[in-house]
Amino acid sequence: MSAHSTTATRTDVRPAPSGTVHTVVDSPLGPLTLVADDGTLAALYMTAQRHLPADARLGEAVPADDPAFATITGQLREYFAGERTSFDLDLAPRGSDFQRAVWLRLREIPFGVTTTYGTIAADLGLPPGASRAVGAAVGRNPLGVVVPCHRVVGSTGALTGYAGGLDRKVWLLEHEGVLV
Repeated sequence: MSAHSTTATRTDVRPAPSGTVHTVVDSPLGPLTLVADDGTLAALYMTAQRHLPADARLGEAVPADDPAFATITGQLREYFAGERTSFDLDLAPRGSDFQRAVWLRLREIPFGVTTTYGTIAADLGLPPGASRAVGAAVGRNPLGVVVPCHRVVGSTGALTGYAGGLDRKVWLLEHEGVLV
């Protein structure tokens, strides 16, 4: 059983694609489940995160030192040590075209900076009121920390929901110097 197994809702119970493996690594946020599809990072899940897939979607469990995870584990270690402000990784998140467009925009938010759902919607050329659709896509981001959805706040600057839990969002923003 993976470290992310809890009472969280399982949203996808199909078997993992061929070539999918996962491992669990420790972090200041608690255990992180890393998932790779054919050697490319597809997901990073936190314990009790919303929208977790069923364990069957994670693929075969492999040791944390498996070559599929060497780059991400090193970069996560550097990030949590305060030595890295962005991630340089090939990513293969599973999602709709719209979700992937939102997640790509999230990767452009610099370390230590926040933005709003409405700003992301406008940046993507979406009509006014599309911030809710952007929020839904942000909430389904399967690559928390690496694709920095924690840097998105409400229109008033309020800390709105975070699939990994608001306590983790606060920790990440404090780590990046946004909240003191």
